[in-house]
Amino acid sequence: MFNALTLLDVPMAPYPFTTLEPNRGVGAVRVPCPHVEKGVPCTPGNAKCVEGVRWVPVNLIDVPGLVPGAHEGKGLGHKFLDDLRAADGFIQVVDLSGSTDAEGRLAAPGSQDPADEVAWLENELVTWVSEILGRDFERQARSVELEGKKVEDFLAHRLTGLSVSPAALAAALRGSTLDRAHPSHWTADERRGLATALLRASKPRLVAANKCDRSTSEALTALTGAIGEIPAVPTAADAELTLRRAARAGLVNYRPGDASFSMNDPERLNPAQVKALESLRAILARWGGTGVQPALERLVFDRLHQIVVFPVEDETHWVDGRGRVLPDALLVPADTPARAVAYRVHTDLGEHFIRAIDGRTHRALAADQPVGANAVIRIVARK
Repeated sequence: MFNALTLLDVPMAPYPFTTLEPNRGVGAVRVPCPHVEKGVPCTPGNAKCVEGVRWVPVNLIDVPGLVPGAHEGKGLGHKFLDDLRAADGFIQVVDLSGSTDAEGRLAAPGSQDPADEVAWLENELVTWVSEILGRDFERQARSVELEGKKVEDFLAHRLTGLSVSPAALAAALRGSTLDRAHPSHWTADERRGLATALLRASKPRLVAANKCDRSTSEALTALTGAIGEIPAVPTAADAELTLRRAARAGLVNYRPGDASFSMNDPERLNPAQVKALESLRAILARWGGTGVQPALERLVFDRLHQIVVFPVEDETHWVDGRGRVLPDALLVPADTPARAVAYRVHTDLGEHFIRAIDGRTHRALAADQPVGANAVIRIVARK
């Protein structure tokens, strides 16, 4: 999955702990490029444009596999969990064909239930966060009560390092029945419930039901029904990796996320290669694609609620100071205020912000007004 999304070549093998240290790479998500509206070619900088589609980079980390009992130190244990601290969200890759056991060993097809893996990962993550919350909790909570401090500030301090935003913390508390005035009265079960809500708000998860090419739609239906609100996307990562490598070699015309491909020069291929590509064509026809690109995009756009913004220096011609058309594309959370976008472009623009101007409507946006998805905006700041 990681190699398919990044076109890197990290080790892949069907045995536990092939990955011992996190692998880092860059994938990309797709949005329409506004240059099509303008009728002029863009000059991509950080995000390439292919036939009117902008590929916006996303940082990815492939972490060593988790095993049941990781919170107790089993497998790579706490090291694995520490690798997850800075993540905004998770794609959990499970074996839809049921041929991999909980510790990553090969098993007879259909002998394992992928829903079990989703459940025990949930348990490991919730237990991990619960333990972080619970350390010396009652004593410190009584101190909060005596000093009249806000429980939100108390929790934010305890969760430092987990990348839990104030908004996610507020959402978790809002959905709970906890007595905020008396945190020292919270039971272990109540703290565990808060940990569950915090994870769902701050680190949304999506399941990649992998090896769908070796499984059935009935297995996908069973998995989806068992895991509840966590979305599951059928994926065939091996097929996606093969197609992306073939496209890079010029053997096929394939764009990640497409439901089909074409062979550029079939006469260059030997019979075995043609047969292999035709088997991949059958997978795409059956499932509507490999699902790998849609899985990443569903996490980024649907679960993490990110949007893309195009900052420019000229709201009429959509160019920067060097005359480049729409050079940059930034991923930001939906409802991000205009000033926060300015800070993303440059600290000075945020600190000296006056207003933003929408490149389509030419209307001014105040500092606290949110920008829209695929917005083209100019930041006006004091010199």
